[in-house]
Amino acid sequence: MKSISMHSLQLGVCYYPEHWPEELWADDFRRMREMNISVIRVAEFAWAIFEPEEGRYDFSFFLRVLDLAHDHGLKVILGTPTATPPAWLTQRYPEVLNANVEGVLYRHGARRHYNYSSPKYREVCAKIVRKMAEAYRDHPAVIGWQIDNELNCEVNVFYSESDQIAFREWVKSRYETLEQMNKAWGTIFWSQTYTDWEQVRLTQPTVSGSPNPHLALDEKRFISDIAISFAKLQSDIIRELAPHHWITTNGTFGHLDNHQLTEDVLDFFSHDSYPQFSTIFPDTDHNPLMDRGSGMGLSNVRSMSPNFCIMEQQAGPGGWTNRFGMGTPRPGQIRLWSYQSILHGADLLVYFRWRTATFGTEIYWHGINDYHNEPNRRGQEVAQVGEELQRIGALVSGTTYRADVAIMQDYDNSWDGELDEWHGPLHGQSVRSWYKQLQYRHIPVDIITLRQTIALEDLLKYELIIYSHPAIMSDQTALLLAAYAEQGGRLLFGARTGYKNLNGHCYMRPFPGAVAKLCGITIEDYTLIKGTVPPAEIRWIGERSLPAGTRTVGFNEILRPADPQVQIVAEYATEYYAGKPAMTKRPFGQGEVWYYGAAFHEPVVDALIDELGLTSPSADWWDAPPEVEFGVRALDEMKYAFLLNYSERPVNVRFKKAFKELLSGMTLVNEVRMEPYGVFILEQQ
Repeated sequence: MKSISMHSLQLGVCYYPEHWPEELWADDFRRMREMNISVIRVAEFAWAIFEPEEGRYDFSFFLRVLDLAHDHGLKVILGTPTATPPAWLTQRYPEVLNANVEGVLYRHGARRHYNYSSPKYREVCAKIVRKMAEAYRDHPAVIGWQIDNELNCEVNVFYSESDQIAFREWVKSRYETLEQMNKAWGTIFWSQTYTDWEQVRLTQPTVSGSPNPHLALDEKRFISDIAISFAKLQSDIIRELAPHHWITTNGTFGHLDNHQLTEDVLDFFSHDSYPQFSTIFPDTDHNPLMDRGSGMGLSNVRSMSPNFCIMEQQAGPGGWTNRFGMGTPRPGQIRLWSYQSILHGADLLVYFRWRTATFGTEIYWHGINDYHNEPNRRGQEVAQVGEELQRIGALVSGTTYRADVAIMQDYDNSWDGELDEWHGPLHGQSVRSWYKQLQYRHIPVDIITLRQTIALEDLLKYELIIYSHPAIMSDQTALLLAAYAEQGGRLLFGARTGYKNLNGHCYMRPFPGAVAKLCGITIEDYTLIKGTVPPAEIRWIGERSLPAGTRTVGFNEILRPADPQVQIVAEYATEYYAGKPAMTKRPFGQGEVWYYGAAFHEPVVDALIDELGLTSPSADWWDAPPEVEFGVRALDEMKYAFLLNYSERPVNVRFKKAFKELLSGMTLVNEVRMEPYGVFILEQQ
């Protein structure tokens, strides 16, 4: 996997010189350096400055910015400006605009209103990127490039006429013949059979509101491929003209295989971390993770780049004029969130933004500094982080997050599940519950993505893999998972596993399809839990127990053991299937395979953690309350344990032996108080 390579942990900030009088720049850069900020990101929305009218280029404005930044010892990340085409472009070439599913064009006035497929847009994007690379490739301040900005953000579906044409060509390349395409899409159903390539279009409005699900799955695959090719168009130009600069892009958004994007286009992946999104859209379960839930996104990024860049780190309250209202971070939270990103693998942390905009859509998306430009507590927190990284950055840089447990996902099931309520909603429920309870039990966890290129060695790093609801399951994947269990891995599935092929067709074989023999079970009966169909109570068999009245979530499958080695772990206690198996375990080679016939929620996850004997690596080192996140970054013999207090109250940690704390230089032993939103980084010998 591709990672950023830094000699030390570094701080940066997003800067928009076009928003401010030029006489402010020097003072801004001076103050940045005083805060130990060493990198700025610029220009990702500045196309109208570079090319005020078609074919007339002017790079002098940002040349002055780069010269001044260099004078102040700042390095620069240049953004290609293709996320915001200028007004002259969309007026002259309306074919570059994206459209909604009804075919209505999105108009100029915001951002991301273009489509990736338009030959004209690709042509003008290639020109501006080439001209920028030629203008700035030799500037000593420039270290790298960000392609576009947040691909597939705002909108991740595309229905312009250019997209229809491109999709048709994509389908021809994938299936070669109409016969093969019709078979893959099951078009014989409802007389949807295509007899001419010109009939093939992306999903369209239907009377039922439900498009062909197999076409819809391919649509998402197409969107991902066309977005990656759009990014590659730009990266190829930069690699040709500026091979000494690195290339990245930022954000994990829908209908985009970011792993493929990283492999094909980037030097490493970058992420945007806004922990307050997890507070305005919290999980609805008991005791939600809130801002701590941002760690799930960071864990996902590690599977693309173990060491990565945070291109936008929240530095204040957030919100557009009409969306995303977020309160002001409490004292200490900006520092806490910074170390949350660092714990999970960030070696370059770029705050969004230097100063809050005084005009435009994002006037409430606050930066480090307020409109008045006077000192504030947010700036003081960033300066504290900068000072701390000056002392510890060289030690921690290049170390990576360590976990023995992984939650597995894949793009096909995520995309198919968007339209399929018989398995899609189960995934989010189960991932949240597992991630949450592992966090509260101080058990580090990775989120990994199953892809065709994944190797058995990649899986054997983990003692347990939770692959909760992979409805789409190929025989090839089943063989890989069997090899993992054969060599000692423990594998855990949930309801609706294995009943679809790669086209999203249901197998004509007993559930759970491709992994039925691996699990040693078949599914005797099943029901979606909805409407008048209630959840069932379940009970554990054996010494452990669940809280009285624990009920299943989402879906119930009644399991039937098909192998004498299968052990029944839990059974249903109510409904017409009372007494039937709800959870099973089967020894397989040196490992074991578990199957649970529902979606996972907290009581069941807690019982499984105990049944599996999972314990925190820190159990012999200290006792910490659930409000504290624990994780380790390590390289060879170097190990640094992070403790992050997400509570607004102080908490006590009881150390069982003495540890050196890097940020304070203190030795921690016995009972130690952590301040609200406090951070400890402990050196382990």
